[in-house]
Amino acid sequence: MSETTIITRNNAVPPHPLKEFWKYFSENKGAVIGLFFIIFAILVAIFADFIAPHNPFEQYRDAFLQPPIWMDGGNSRFILGTDDVGRDILSRLIHGSRLSLFVGVIVVTISLAVGIILGLTSGYIGGYYETIIMRLMDIILALPSLLLALAIVAILGPSLQNAILAIAIVVLPHYVRLTRASVIAEKSKDYVTASKVCGSGPLRMMFAVLLPNCMAPLIVQATLGFSTAILDAAALGFLGIGAQPPTPEWGAMLANALQFIQRAWWVVTFPGLAILLTVLAFNLAGDGLRDALDPKMKR
Repeated sequence: MSETTIITRNNAVPPHPLKEFWKYFSENKGAVIGLFFIIFAILVAIFADFIAPHNPFEQYRDAFLQPPIWMDGGNSRFILGTDDVGRDILSRLIHGSRLSLFVGVIVVTISLAVGIILGLTSGYIGGYYETIIMRLMDIILALPSLLLALAIVAILGPSLQNAILAIAIVVLPHYVRLTRASVIAEKSKDYVTASKVCGSGPLRMMFAVLLPNCMAPLIVQATLGFSTAILDAAALGFLGIGAQPPTPEWGAMLANALQFIQRAWWVVTFPGLAILLTVLAFNLAGDGLRDALDPKMKR
């Protein structure tokens, strides 16, 4: 092999980080499918007012429990049929996607922000402060998540806002423990010692030096947290203490339709499928994101 070839190979330009990330992410076909479904759901939520064929609250008195268009008795006006008070199921599903994604964004934002602050400070400061924070997180983790959310909403009152707050509290320990573990792992490395020698203060050390190097697992956890938030919101809505009727929320739609499950299967099936597919998409995307950001997975 000639000297010119060796020099050329040694001086090869490394791939762009985004291209490298997409290379590893796209190897997981399920993750790609999940990502495209998430993009589709986001577009549906953004343009729900234009896509939905009907107002999600409008009741058509001449179309109670209308079956889907492909069944006998179906009507082209209502592609997926109507519910027990004549509301278009497709329109309510489309607007429900906006509400479910909104819940996911707010829950993940609140829990991630608070979890980063508590995890960073406890991992960096240590001592009694770390012990107190982690024992509080252990107490929250020791309680069944759904029962804890039920108790919080029961105290605050049934509403979508209180359900969001309850879910954020329930999932908070995952972000705190993950952030603390990452900080402890990074705190002993050479670049942290060099920053201390250069005179970096505690706030700069935590938020400018340590935090950027702890974000990869947090991003993965946040992606998976979307599915947890959507499921918990649907569960609280199903139990009647989340979003209140007539709000087009998938869990509340399931709860209102249970009595018609034998004679009007479409009223229950389509909201259930919407929850299933959305949660599955976020889980698949989260798995692909974890593999793409994990250095041990890269060859």
